[in-house]
This record gives sequence, structure tokens and C-alpha cells, in this order.
Amino acid sequence: MPQPTPTLWIRQPLACSDPQAAGGVVVQGSRIREAVPAGGHPATPVDGVFDASRHVLLPGLVNTHHHFYQTLTRAYSPALNKALFPWLTTLYEVWAHLTEDQLALASELAMVELLMSGCTTVADHHYVFSGALTHAIDVQVATARRLGVRAALTRGSMSVGRDDGGLPPQSVVQDEATILDESARLIDAYHQRGEGAMVTIALAPCSPFSVSRELMQESARLAEARDVRLHTHLAETEDETDYCQRLFGMRPLDYLEDVGWLSPRTWLAHGIHFTDDEVARLGAAGTGIAHCPSSNMVLGSGLCRTLELEAAGCPVGLAVDGSASNDHSNLAEEMRQALLLGRLRYAPGRLTHDDVIRWATAGSARCLGRDDIGALTPGRQADLALFRLDEARFSGAENPVAALLLCGAHRADRVMVAGEWRLVDGQPLGVDLPALLARHDAAAAALRRAL
Repeated sequence: MPQPTPTLWIRQPLACSDPQAAGGVVVQGSRIREAVPAGGHPATPVDGVFDASRHVLLPGLVNTHHHFYQTLTRAYSPALNKALFPWLTTLYEVWAHLTEDQLALASELAMVELLMSGCTTVADHHYVFSGALTHAIDVQVATARRLGVRAALTRGSMSVGRDDGGLPPQSVVQDEATILDESARLIDAYHQRGEGAMVTIALAPCSPFSVSRELMQESARLAEARDVRLHTHLAETEDETDYCQRLFGMRPLDYLEDVGWLSPRTWLAHGIHFTDDEVARLGAAGTGIAHCPSSNMVLGSGLCRTLELEAAGCPVGLAVDGSASNDHSNLAEEMRQALLLGRLRYAPGRLTHDDVIRWATAGSARCLGRDDIGALTPGRQADLALFRLDEARFSGAENPVAALLLCGAHRADRVMVAGEWRLVDGQPLGVDLPALLARHDAAAAALRRAL
């Protein structure tokens, strides 16, 4: 007879973001079997115990938007102190020289950095496809599998280059047929469905100013036919609004609806410049918003109307965005940024640390179309992040959960994905971190030399 799957009690954490699991959780296989009340014990016998009395327990954090390749162009002097459009045109000249080996290192570094910050589900929006990057998403899938993280990877694209009035150079522009054929291939090869999926594929034309109307429409049709999600940048800056009105004769959201994207299948990066009516329309459609606070600040893009969007019915998640506009891949730090930036729009009593933790977990999961991650309730996937408060920055903190944001947590001590420890004592398992950093830094230098 098959032996029952062992159970592990993450016992009596110092604090927990979910009061229903204040006594910890019991993990069996890849799922949470039981949430234990404060001071209680599991209802059934357990095979092992992890003493979490020095840890704050959260669901694994879920990132909703990133550009892994940008870890190679952090703090790049020619792009500093610029708004979005000039920032992009400066960096496109660098990114056009990316190789698959460089992308592999950039992706590994980004995923490891996210994992170390308590992130169990990583997302990437890769849209730079030069002649040397024909298998970019395949490389990322292999890296995610090796690290044992969940990955929501998108087949991004750009089809309108400078010769046709777009921003990117022609060397990273592809024709619509190639993009759609590759999108279908990746879905068939890697997209997993149902509970516990480790790799999912979404379709992600870069933005309204870098792809054709036809590609937006055909991507929506393909996503509907193959039942995958859609992702793009939208309403990030006023320049984008002006561009859409000049080129299409309509605002960005009107254009999005016109090409068949205003739906619960879609989640949008940034989503800053929406009117009251547009917020209501987004909510009615159930379209998700990936809030990118650090990037929005660095590029001076504006303040996302997170609470209004959420109240209207939009899933609101959290994202680090690319490491050339952030310039880190740390979702724990992004929670603090979201709280502080949000306080510039909302009164302290309206936006709390609990709201931001919800965005980084359950809200982000909803953006990705997932109902099996992002919470500590029984039946959900056993994706957990445990933080210790033994640094000087936390000394004297009375509320351990609030201290993660207010005192600036930046590194998890333990991370579990699908019931398996992937980070122990702050170190990613199976990764030679110093060697990775050395290879990554050398790749960044080589990319700059290619100019």
C-alpha cells in the first residue's frame, strides 16, 4: 500500500498575517492541510515540526510584473534622471545587443533576488527579441524549474519600430506572424493548467506604442482560443495618453477595449492615469492592475489609484517592475514602498499595512488568474515566506507584521514553494550565490562593451 504523505507543522510563529493561522499551518505534500488557531495544536497527528517562534509567517509573495533582463542595466548612467520615453529610447540601444547567455544570467539573478525577498511566484514580461534571443522564454522556463519557483512567464513582443513611428529600434521588432507562431508554440510546450501549476504562459505585447493594432487583436483571439491570460503596459504616463490620442484618436483604455482586451483575462502594468469612468469600467470588466510603486517613483510616472481600482472590482497586485527602473527585484521592499507612496494619496486610516500585504499575496494571485496561491487557508498551495526580526532595524517593534513594512524587511529567512524549502537561512538552495553574482556582473559589463 502507498505510504501517506508526511505532514509538517510550521509551529506557533511569532506572528502571522492571517489571524486564522496564528498557531501556524500544517503542510502535507504541496498543500496546506490545516490552519492552526493561536495557541492551538493540529487536529491530526503530524510527522514533523518546524519551530517558527522567531518568524513572522506570510503566504509566499507573488510578483506580477518584471523585466528580468534589466538586471544587467541597473543604474546605467546615460538613462538616469529621465522620464519613460527618453529612458526607453536610451536603453533600447543597449538591450538590442542581449544574448541568450546574458538573459539566462539576468533571469537567474532576478528570480534568486525575488526568492530571497520572500517571493514564491515570479512573473516576467520579456519583449526584446533580437536575432540572438530566439529562445528567450525557453531559457527562463529552464531556470525557474531549476530554482523550484513558480513562474508566470509572458511572451512579449514589439512589432512597430522607429521606421514606422514606434520607439524601439528595428533590430528588436518582429513581424506579427512570427510573434503569434512563437506564442502558440510556447503555450503548447510549457503552459500548465489547474491547481499547483508551476509554469504558466501569457501573451504580452509590450505596449500600445510598440505593437500594431492587428497584433493586439490577434493576441486577444489567441489567448481566448488557448485560454491563457493577457498582459501589457497601460496608462503609465501622460505621454502615453497623448500618443494614443494622436495615433488612434482615443485614450489608452478606449483603445484597449477597441482591440478586445478589456476583460478579466487581462492584467495591466502600472495603470496610473485613469479617469473615474475608466476606473469603473476596469472594475466592471475585472481587469487586473500590477502596481509598480518604485518604478512609478523613479520615472516620475504618477500615483496609481489602487484603492479606487480595488473598490471598483479590479484585482490589484504588487510588482517590482524592471530592475532598470526600480532598480531592485525585492518584493518585500516593494511592500514598504507601496505603503509609503500610497500615503501620499490616501489617509493613514484608509491604507494600512494589511492592505499592502493583501496586494502582494492574494491580490497578485488574482491578477495572475490563480486561486490556489496567495493565502494560508487549507487546500491552498504550501507557498510560505518566513521572516526573522533579529536585525537592528526591527529592535523595539511591538507589531511584528506591521514591522515588516514599517521597519523595512528586505530578506526572508525561509521560503517554501509547493511544500519544498527553497530558501534556508536566507540562502537559496542549490545556488552558488557569489559565483552567480560574479558571472552576472561580468555579463553586464560585456553588454555595455557591445555598444
